Amino acid sequence: MFRLRTELLERLKQLAANDNRSLNNYVETILMDVAYHTPNAATISAMKEAEDESTLTTVDMDSYDSFIKSLTTE
Repeated sequence: MFRLRTELLERLKQLAANDNRSLNNYVETILMDVAYHTPNAATISAMKEAEDESTLTTVDMDSYDSFIKSLTTE
């Protein structure tokens, strides 16, 4: 048994209905996602790299050729 705030329970019911799912299935899916989909070390590293603005480069999109060249130029 769980105790949830009424507002949260109503919101979960609404979200489950929007997905044409039962409340139980909807909540179980959310909990499974949290419990079993923890990013591995490679994913965490990639996420940190993506957040690091110092590694960003400029991509030239004035033309297709310059765009492709900018992707391969260091």
